[in-house]
Amino acid sequence: MLYYITGGERSGKSNYAQNLALQLSHNPYYLATSRIWDDNHRQRIDRHVADRDERWTSIEEEKELSKVIQSSSVVVIDCVTLWLTNFFVDTENNIELSLAQAKAEFDKLLKIEATILIISNEIGMGVHATTEVGRKFTELQGWMNQHIAKHADKAILMVSGIPVEIKGSK
Repeated sequence: MLYYITGGERSGKSNYAQNLALQLSHNPYYLATSRIWDDNHRQRIDRHVADRDERWTSIEEEKELSKVIQSSSVVVIDCVTLWLTNFFVDTENNIELSLAQAKAEFDKLLKIEATILIISNEIGMGVHATTEVGRKFTELQGWMNQHIAKHADKAILMVSGIPVEIKGSK
């Protein structure tokens, strides 16, 4: 089962995904995709870790998510935006290559017998990026979000902390 949970920044995506994961499993996994970019980012990560109790097992993986997800597990992947950033930076902002690599890795997730809750951001709904690299990343994120949503069993859009189901079970 693949849940796609998307929305704007601070829309309640992580909280919703974590609560759902705890309904589905007594011992879910939290797969963090982020590189630590600066002190502010480290503080944000530390806050997310502190929000989870002993029921959670944390995993960190920047790109090869399929290698760390166990069969029959319930896993929250947080988040696509940071995961895509890793591809984008490593390919020196090459949209096509980043998208191909991310799609190839994501498609491996579809073959794992697990319940995956994947969190993403709808960055294209905000202010138009002022830089070329920002506009390129927004395109990359939008295309990847479409790919994930297409394959998701359920898609939820978080708006001001309220989950809005945008795609039901297949």
